[in-house]
Formats: sequence, C-alpha cells, structure tokens
Amino acid sequence: MSASNRAYRFQGPITSQRAPGMTIGQSVRRLGRAGFVCGVVLVVASCEAGLTENPPHIIVADNLYVDAAGFEAGLNALYAQVRLEREGVVNSSGAGSTNELYQEITNVGVDNAYANYPADLERLWNDWGVRNNPQQGFYLDVWTWLYRTINAANTLIGRAENPAIPWTEAEKNRTVAQARLIRAWAYRHLDYNWGAVPLNLQESTGETVRTDWERTPRQQVREQIEKDLLFAEQHLPATSPTAARVSKAVARHYLAELYLAMGQPAKAEEKAEAVLNGGEYRLVTARYGVRANQPGVAFMDQFVDGNVNRNQGNTEVLWALQSALDVPGAGSNIMRRYWVNRYYNIRGVQVSAEYGGRAIGRLANTAWSINAYEPRDDRGSYHSIRKFYLYNDAPNVPRGSQLGDTIHLIWTTERQSNPNWPSTRKWDWASPNDVSEARQFGDQPYLRLAETYLLAAEAEFRQGKLAEAAQHINVVRQRANATPITAAQVTLDFILDERSRELLTEEHRRYTLLRTGTWLDRTRRFNPLARPNIAPRDTILPIPQAVIDANIGRRMPQNPGY
Repeated sequence: MSASNRAYRFQGPITSQRAPGMTIGQSVRRLGRAGFVCGVVLVVASCEAGLTENPPHIIVADNLYVDAAGFEAGLNALYAQVRLEREGVVNSSGAGSTNELYQEITNVGVDNAYANYPADLERLWNDWGVRNNPQQGFYLDVWTWLYRTINAANTLIGRAENPAIPWTEAEKNRTVAQARLIRAWAYRHLDYNWGAVPLNLQESTGETVRTDWERTPRQQVREQIEKDLLFAEQHLPATSPTAARVSKAVARHYLAELYLAMGQPAKAEEKAEAVLNGGEYRLVTARYGVRANQPGVAFMDQFVDGNVNRNQGNTEVLWALQSALDVPGAGSNIMRRYWVNRYYNIRGVQVSAEYGGRAIGRLANTAWSINAYEPRDDRGSYHSIRKFYLYNDAPNVPRGSQLGDTIHLIWTTERQSNPNWPSTRKWDWASPNDVSEARQFGDQPYLRLAETYLLAAEAEFRQGKLAEAAQHINVVRQRANATPITAAQVTLDFILDERSRELLTEEHRRYTLLRTGTWLDRTRRFNPLARPNIAPRDTILPIPQAVIDANIGRRMPQNPGY
C-alpha cells in the first residue's frame, strides 16, 4: 500500500465506548464525528470490525437503531456533523478538532473575503497557484468530513426500513426526512467544490467496502439532491419543534438554490415563494431581545446569543446552529476567532467582551465589500462592522493619546497581517468566565429568510420579471434602511452585491459565485490579493490525490488542470 493510501485509510471506530457519566446521546454525537459505523470516505481500503461481544455500553448501529430514541440520537450525530462547518476541522485520520475552519473552503478567496493573518492553509486563498493542488491536506479533510456525514445519513436512512422498529409511519418519515436533507446538504458541498463525485446511497460496512468508485456526473448528483430535498419538503414540519432541527422551509430554500443551479428559475421562484408566503417566517424589522434597550440596529439583533432561535423572538431564522457553554457534548465554534481581527495588536487595545472576545483575524472582508454600503445602510454601520476602537489598555496607550480616545481604522488597501482593518460583528461572543476563551458557545443563524428573498429575486431576474425582483430586493434593503431600487437597476451584479451586503461571512460565497458563473471575474475585480494568482482551473478544485490513490479498482480521473 502506498504512503498516500496509508494516510487515507480510515479504520474509523465502528463503535464508541461510552465513558462513565456520558449519556447515550453524547456518545452517539462522538460516534457521528468519528465516522459512524466504519464510515469513511467511500474509497477506504478496508474496515475492520474486531468485535466478538456486544456489551451494553458499546454503541453500534445494530443496537442503536432499534427504537425512536436511538434514531433521535443518530440525528443528533448528524446535526453535530453539520456544526463542524464552523466548529473546526476533524482531520482525515479521525483526530479531534483543529484550529482550521471548514467554512474557509466556501467563503474565502472570493470577491468579498481574503486571508488577513494567514497560517499555511489560509495562504492558499490569497496565493492559489501551486498551493491549489491534489496534495492539499485540507481538501482531504473536507472530503472525508462530507462522506462521513453521508455515510452516517445513509446508515440512518437504511436502518429506518426495519419493520420491527416501533414507530408510526409519520415518525419514520420525519426522521428520514432530516437525514435526507443533511445528505443533500453534504452532496451540495461536494458538488460545488469538485463537480462529479462518487454517489453512494447505501450504508458502508465491512461487507460493502469498494475501491472501484466512479465519479457520478454532476447532473445525476443534483437530481439525487433534488429527490432528497423533495422528500424532506414533504415530510418535515412547517416549523421546527426544537431550535436545533430543520423545517420544511429549509428544504424549500435549498431547492430554490438548486433549481437556479440547474437552470430552472421558475421552479426556483416557486420554492422560494412557498417559504416567503407560508406565514411562518418574516424578516426581523424591529429591535427585540436581550439587547433591545442598548444601542444597535434590528438587523444585528438576530445574531446576538439569546436572540437567535424562534422561541427567543427570531422570526427570520430558518436554521440555527446550537452551542452551549459548559454542557457536555454541546457544540461550539470558532467563527469569531477567524473573522474578528487581531485588534489587540494595536498598542493600547486589549482583548475585551466589548470588542468581541479573543480573535486571530485569519480572514477578513475586502475593501470593496466594506465600501459597498450606503452611509444610511444599517448593515454597513458600526453596529454591524467594527470600524474603530477606543483605547482600553491604560498602561500601553501611546504617548499623546488618552484612555478612551478613538482609533479610526483604515481600509483602503488589502495587505496581510493588518490589525487596523474592519471586521464583522456578527460573530462577536465572549465567555462570561474568560474573555480570552478561544472557542465560542453562542447559538448562530445558519440560514435566514433574507437569503430566500434574494434567491427569489434572482429567479425572477432570470425570467425577465424585473419589477418582481426589485420588490423582493427592496424588502431586504428597506429593513436595513437602504434606498429602494427600481426594476431598471436589477442586474445579476446588483443581486450579487446585495447578497454580499446582507450575507457577509454567512452565505457560502464561493458557491454563489460559481453557481452564477461569476467567481473568476468578480474575484479578479474586487480581491487584489487573489487577482494576479487565480486561473480558470481554480473554479473547480482538485480531487484529493489520496482518494484517487485509494480507488485501486478503477481509475478515477482528476479534474482538468491538476
């Protein structure tokens, strides 16, 4: 076996021994992250069981998926896999979370984001070129994460067909619908990053391991995503019964985006309108929640921990990612760590809760994106994007300045390792126990109704329905106090600009630009660090070489240019 095969081979734990005091649900979440039932990346070289007994404190699919409670625990593991997008990379060997962020593959090296304080990985998003290659370990980590998620979903979906499980047909369908939506979510990531990828809808076990996978044509992968989302739309509730679970609206939102990618704007409009007109969701237009009496804007209230979920007054959130401080098995994330700048490198400024907590500023928004707002637009205001600091570290205030004086940031030219650059406040969070805590434990919006409005506008634009598109865009703009536009102003560029203004650091920006065929042009126009380095081949990423090497039963072709 080659070195690359050895690196890729994952004898991922098919069991998860429950530690004393750990609940079954917590153990299963850990199992889901490790790979669920020999779960790996499809082209694994082997899977070893090694079990001769079945003690009750060992959890495997055979003794987990026997009742509704077991399936609920399995769903917990699936949702934990989704949370990893913002929580930190679990590397391809199955080790624990690292100080890298899966979200980087979706949001950086684009028109509105670059790497400010780059570690080795982040240099890729500025430099591209030779760094974008099949040996890039991060690509293997992402590939592995997504196929682990798919295998976990396949396991749950397949095991739900056992007629001995004591549940109603409605309970079964609601459970399977969530797993199928998350499977579609994972294939969506794979599709945008790599194009044609192996399509597997069956549980991977020691008996079903293959090393002869083919890359399924993109159209076929998208058709499967559509089937999964349509099933989810049919069987999910109109609103989620708990903050952590998806609803019918999430399936419809992703269907709208999918139909745009498939060149079917009328269908996209239909699905988006079903969310907008369903009566369950509406934009947040007035101050509410835990900071309603403090200075701020309605747009930002929905990002404040304590305001994120529907039961906390958030009428806009379609899907929220859940975290909790000091709760075993609960999630966390490192969004603030990556997107908030290293303001404490400014002499006279120290880490504080007011400034979002401790961050490392790996990622930053381009000058174009910061300047894309009208002066009156709440989304570009100081309440949304931090554009100045006050000296708060008395012993280190520079000569000639005083405690409390203002440091105005400058955002004219992107350069690396620059603490004097604005950053979003969407991910501000500081632990009440330690302001320097690296991780954060607040709930966060993942999908919002505002994006559904902009998907509807794009679908209408592509059908020549400019007045209707302007109307949907204006709903979003008016909430932010931005000037309404006319039908004559609706262009694809304007829609993409508006998505950046509304969804900065939230949407999977690279996917949006790839879907609209604008990534290369807009990144060259608005990202001066990536501009001289990106090339047409970078619109699709290289299949990890370890995947190709491990697929010994059939030649797996590489993407062009690699």
